[in-house]
Amino acid sequence: MNNKYIWYSILIFAFSCSPKSTIVKEDTIQEIKVPLMTIGNEEIFADEFLYLLSKNRQFQDKSEKIGSEEFDENFELFINYKLKVKEAENLGLDTLEEFRREFEIFKEDLIKPFLIKNSLQEGELMKAYNRMKEVVKASHILLQFPNNSSREDTIAVFRMAQKLKTEAESGSDFNELAEKYSDDPSAKDNKGSLGYFTALQMVHQFEDAAYSLEIGEISDPVLTNFGYHIIKLDDRKPNPGEIRVSHILIRTQPGDPIAEERALRKVGDIYTELQKPESDWEEVCNLYSEDLGSKSSGGILPWLGLGSVIPEFERVAFSLTELGEISPPVKTPYGYHVIRLEDRRPIPGFEEMEPTIKSRILRDSRSSLIQSQVMAIQKSRYNFEENESIIQEVQDLYDQNNINDIPKLVRSINLSDSILFSIQEQGKTVNDFIDFIQSDKQNVRLGTQSYFEAWFEKFVEISLNNTEEKDLMENNQEYRLLLKEYRDGILLFSLMNENVWQKALMDSIGQVAFYEENKENYKWKSRAKALIVTMGNEENTASVRRFLSDKKYKEDLSDRLENTFLLNNPLAFAMEEGIFEWESHPVLQKSDLQKGFQELKINQKTHFVLIGETINPEPKKFTETRGKVIQDFQQHLDEKLIASLKENYIIRINEDEKQKIYDIVVDK
Repeated sequence: MNNKYIWYSILIFAFSCSPKSTIVKEDTIQEIKVPLMTIGNEEIFADEFLYLLSKNRQFQDKSEKIGSEEFDENFELFINYKLKVKEAENLGLDTLEEFRREFEIFKEDLIKPFLIKNSLQEGELMKAYNRMKEVVKASHILLQFPNNSSREDTIAVFRMAQKLKTEAESGSDFNELAEKYSDDPSAKDNKGSLGYFTALQMVHQFEDAAYSLEIGEISDPVLTNFGYHIIKLDDRKPNPGEIRVSHILIRTQPGDPIAEERALRKVGDIYTELQKPESDWEEVCNLYSEDLGSKSSGGILPWLGLGSVIPEFERVAFSLTELGEISPPVKTPYGYHVIRLEDRRPIPGFEEMEPTIKSRILRDSRSSLIQSQVMAIQKSRYNFEENESIIQEVQDLYDQNNINDIPKLVRSINLSDSILFSIQEQGKTVNDFIDFIQSDKQNVRLGTQSYFEAWFEKFVEISLNNTEEKDLMENNQEYRLLLKEYRDGILLFSLMNENVWQKALMDSIGQVAFYEENKENYKWKSRAKALIVTMGNEENTASVRRFLSDKKYKEDLSDRLENTFLLNNPLAFAMEEGIFEWESHPVLQKSDLQKGFQELKINQKTHFVLIGETINPEPKKFTETRGKVIQDFQQHLDEKLIASLKENYIIRINEDEKQKIYDIVVDK
């Protein structure tokens, strides 16, 4: 979404400042059956005017109603707006590739909040966030499938998982079973214990199962891409949030007892040194830590949450309670660590977490689950029906022949017009499917699917999405009006940019001509040459007063002031020098122009003023007012455009419909 929309909103209505609207209830709109106005041969209905009026207003609330004068102003703005959109359409601006491309970008963004997919995503986001408020501790037994496993192999693994669940529930130690049977390599060391974790740290099937258990409960076999899991929930507690720690690391060498002993002795000495009041953590860390990535920055690590680091480190780090508290040495696979607590923070609010949660959900298998749910809802809502025999026949053609030969084969057996599936009783034919593939507008990954399966699934998905979009346009008033607002806004911007803004900026001859015709509008008021000194430090007031009291205004006086006072004391005072319209200047308007030097006290500040030549009102030169001329020239071109459009298009207003809107929005 780019910044042009700001311009669109300004162009449509000066009072419109939000892309979302609060519109009057549907039943009020439905009473309006006939056009509010026609421009040329186009009918314009009251719901569009009411929608634009309703931005940031609830007209059911009497305090938010508007006056009759404001209503008339906005009605006139609406007519001008629709005239410009009509002109842009007649000029064919809506047929340009640039317009279509930009509108599609806006449309893609605008439709998202209205789609079934969005509501399902929002549900997943909130579910994940609510789970993040809690951490769970679980153990598991993983049973993997053999390579190139058959259906019988899968059943055998499932039955083994059921057997282990039964044994655990009958009293066998779950962690010993994990050590003995689990295919998770880490089970030999951790006996299946995964420590604490929270949402989005495990595959979603595992997470769903773990969060659904009570403490001590053992799950049924849970299928993931890794195999079957049996999960036991060991604990659950509120999420403690995140911590920031620094550490000093002394590395060890596995299998070398001498190096292990040296490392242990060294880390012990470091810990003893850190207990001394005069010790400096950063200095000790820089001298001795063997974590090259953090030693020069005091050993500081990124923010940590439960489940984000190895359990041995996590357990000790999260046990620290006081900021600055230092742990005894702790052993991990990396070596020995001494850990210091730097800061704590609770889990952030949903709005702050939402982008991160959404990104992670859309990257994991939850995204395909959401898509499956979307398609299921769409199929039900839009009466999706498959022609299974035709689908199978086409699939066989794709599976058994060269892909490039399919169109010819389909035609040869008169299959082109056969219906693959229907949506809302509208059939999609085999020929439609072939055209979809050949259009090369979709990126389809085959994965484990065959060529036909992957493309057919995408064809169904896009067909359902198009149906949902069409349904929104026909039946969702808020989406329809919002989309129309953006479409018309782009057209309006293009027309104004070409006929008003850029024209006024680039037409230097037109600018000068406009200036000459309207010279009386660009005049200086009475002016005076002046130097104004505003004291910053009152302690310097007396010396500055002495310096200035016998002086007359000269253009080099500010340089002498600066050299005398500001070189050694830059904040002593501020200076303002030039030619000023004295009546509008906050200091000069309170001064006496007949006095050369004067001292004024305004808002507790001391000001010294030296006034030179006074200048009577006179016209501004074009170069002195070019910016204002261009601004006025643009307004002139806009008014000229509107006048010509009103001559070219017949406008008919339905006063009865206008009165209905008036009665809704005006405070009487």
